[in-house]
Amino acid sequence: MVLSPEKWTLLHDGAFIPAHPLALTEQKKLDETSQRRLTRYYIEAGVDGIAVGVHTTQFEIRDPQFNLFENVLRMASEEVDKANVTRPFLKIAGVCGPTEQAVEEAKIAKSLGYDIVLVSNGGLNHYSEAELLKRTQKIAEIIPVFGFYLQPAVGGRVFTYHFWKEFASIQNVLAIKMAPFNRYQTLDVVRAVCESERRDEIALYTGNDDNIIVDLLTTYAFRMNDRQVKKSIVGGLLGHWSVWTREAVQLFTAIKEAKRKESIDLKWLTIAQKVTDANAAFFDSANDFKGSISGINEVLRRQGLLQGNWCLAEHEVLSDGQSEEISRVIAAYPELNDDSFIQSFLLNEAHV
Repeated sequence: MVLSPEKWTLLHDGAFIPAHPLALTEQKKLDETSQRRLTRYYIEAGVDGIAVGVHTTQFEIRDPQFNLFENVLRMASEEVDKANVTRPFLKIAGVCGPTEQAVEEAKIAKSLGYDIVLVSNGGLNHYSEAELLKRTQKIAEIIPVFGFYLQPAVGGRVFTYHFWKEFASIQNVLAIKMAPFNRYQTLDVVRAVCESERRDEIALYTGNDDNIIVDLLTTYAFRMNDRQVKKSIVGGLLGHWSVWTREAVQLFTAIKEAKRKESIDLKWLTIAQKVTDANAAFFDSANDFKGSISGINEVLRRQGLLQGNWCLAEHEVLSDGQSEEISRVIAAYPELNDDSFIQSFLLNEAHV
C-alpha cells in the first residue's frame, strides 16, 4: 500500500494533524454523537488530517472490557468520507502493543481506509531496539508507517541514535513524529534521518508540545560527507492541536508563510511561549502530565464539544489545581482560542 501522490505531497510539505480525543458519557460509554461531531469540527476547522487511536484517544480503547478500537476508527473514517473533503486529507491510525497486536491493528486500519499508521513503542521496554525495528518492518509491509518518539513521562523510552538511523532505513517509513520533549533526543532523530539515504522520503513532525512553534520554525543543518544537509520539521501531529483548533490552523498557516522569508520576526518567540504556557495547563506538566488527557477533554467540555472530561481509566482525572490553571490560560490568551468559531459550528450543527 502506498500513499497517493497528493497525500504524499501533503505529508511532506507539512500537514496540520490533531490527535483525536475520545468522547464518553458519565457512565464511561462511548458518546457516539459527540465523537462524530468532534471529527466534523476538525474537518470544518481546516485540518489536514486526523490521528485516531493514539494517546489522546486513550490507549484503553483496546482493553477487552471496552473494545472500542475498531469502532472509534470506523466512526472517524466514516465522517471524513461523509464530509466529501475536496482537499487532500490524511487518515492516520495509532497502533501499539506487541508485534502480533500491532500487526493486527495495522490490518484493521488498512481495511477501514486509513492511509498511514502512527506506531507507538510505548509499554514495550522488554523489547530490544532490534526487536522493535523488526516489528516496525512487519507493520510497514502492510501500510505506510509514521514513526513516534514518545516521551518517557507517558510511557515512552529513550532510544539510541543508532536505533533512529536503522529506523529511517525501513522502506515505507514515511514520517516520524518527535515527541521526547527533549532537545538532545529530538536532534538524534533529525540527524539520523539526515544521514539516511531515505532522507527525502521521510517527513519530520513535531509532537514536542513544549516547543511547538520553535520546532516548526527551525531548519536543521548538518555536515554530511563534505556537504551540508538541511531538513525542517514540516508539520505537527499533536494532542495540543485537538483544542483551539481553528486558531491553531491559522497560526500554522502563518508559520509556513513566515518560514518562506529569509528572516523570522521576533514576535514568534513571544507567541511560542504563550502556546507552551497554555499547553502546560492542558497537559498538566506540573504533575508529570498525569492530567494530560482529561485536561484536553476539559477544554473541549468548556467549549461545548464534549459532555465531560471523563476518561476510561479511573486514574485519568484532572490534577489538583489543573482546572484553575486551564482557567488562567484561557483568560491570559484569548487570541489563541476558537470559542466564536465553535459557537457558529454548533449552531450550524443544530440546524442540520
